[in-house]
Amino acid sequence: MELPRDALLLRIFLGESDEVEGEPVFRKIVLKARVMNLAGATVLRGPLGFGRSTHLHARATFHISTDSPIVIEIVDTEEKIQEFLGAVEAIVGAGLITLEKVQAISYRAKPPNRPGR
Repeated sequence: MELPRDALLLRIFLGESDEVEGEPVFRKIVLKARVMNLAGATVLRGPLGFGRSTHLHARATFHISTDSPIVIEIVDTEEKIQEFLGAVEAIVGAGLITLEKVQAISYRAKPPNRPGR
């Protein structure tokens, strides 16, 4: 798959404990991105954060809550990101969604491991 230099970065901010149909929302979103053949998705877990409700979300080491902040990042073409948004907005529920223009400098797979090298 080719990714053009001019692309969009989609960020979805959630709580780790957010669920839909008994499954973590972040997992449903990443699996949907895979099914829709987006360039890739990464889930990042933050040690501390808050959102619109001002409720602190923290990792257990902060002893506040076990609902860590989660950010999902996806980069692809504007067309594919817009189509994806239409498919996942209902899944996201409470959360923040942002878009920004980015330049994809490099998008390559790892070379396959070859025996004897």
